[in-house]
Amino acid sequence: MAQFSRTWWGKKFIEAIEKIVDSGRLSRGRSYARGNKVKSFTIKNNVVDAKVRGSVNPYFGVYKEPLYNTQIKFETISRAKWNKVIEAIASRASLISRLLLNEIPDNIEDCFKPLGVNLLPTSRKDFKSTCSCPDYSNPCKHIAGVHYLLAAELDNDPFLLFELRGISREDLKAELAKSPLGQALSAEMNTQEQALTPVESYYTKADMMAAPTSTDLKTFWQGAKRLPQTIEAPPATTVTAIAVKKQGDFPAFWHRDNSFIEAMEELYKRVKTKNKSGL
Repeated sequence: MAQFSRTWWGKKFIEAIEKIVDSGRLSRGRSYARGNKVKSFTIKNNVVDAKVRGSVNPYFGVYKEPLYNTQIKFETISRAKWNKVIEAIASRASLISRLLLNEIPDNIEDCFKPLGVNLLPTSRKDFKSTCSCPDYSNPCKHIAGVHYLLAAELDNDPFLLFELRGISREDLKAELAKSPLGQALSAEMNTQEQALTPVESYYTKADMMAAPTSTDLKTFWQGAKRLPQTIEAPPATTVTAIAVKKQGDFPAFWHRDNSFIEAMEELYKRVKTKNKSGL
């Protein structure tokens, strides 16, 4: 059975929905998500809007395939509580570094629990759903299908989870970057950014130079200018393997089910130990 989500946060989102929604409805929702029944799917702020194809059923007088309007609206966290959550995140390097690298730490909920709120939905109070279909049950199979597609979207963009709860990606990163840890990490990440420039050859071309008419041995060996007596040490790198980590767990070019970062960690470990550990 194909999975709708590969990241831990996408799977946790599905687990949370499955705990508070009828399993029978969800099973039919999975078939709707897999069967390309969702014709359109948009996310704006904390609202998910979709148009889902219905079923033809002559028994109920439905002879033409209907198109239902489905909406899921998530409850937002107040700005005051978001400020406290951000303060807690910014005080922990392990959390802020992962978020600035477009990943959600698996212990992120620890910053929400003391305030009595949560990032992932835990009850039906965390969201409201509606559908224009005649099914009186909520969620219906159309809403359930949209839940699964939403989990797949969270794989590609984990910050959608924060936007659904009331804070945009730009605001979250801007607030995190204001903290001392955030400033240090942002500076380190920015220094790693280098524009790609095309070259004609991988090898340095030799330049022809005219031989000097007279050579002073002291100038030849010591140079015309005196070398600096001290060399400033480069700043310590605060984030290791940043080029790899910035890709995230599942970048666009990575089509496997395991994490790209974990695969690279395993590769570097083998190279470092020359595969002597028997892995």
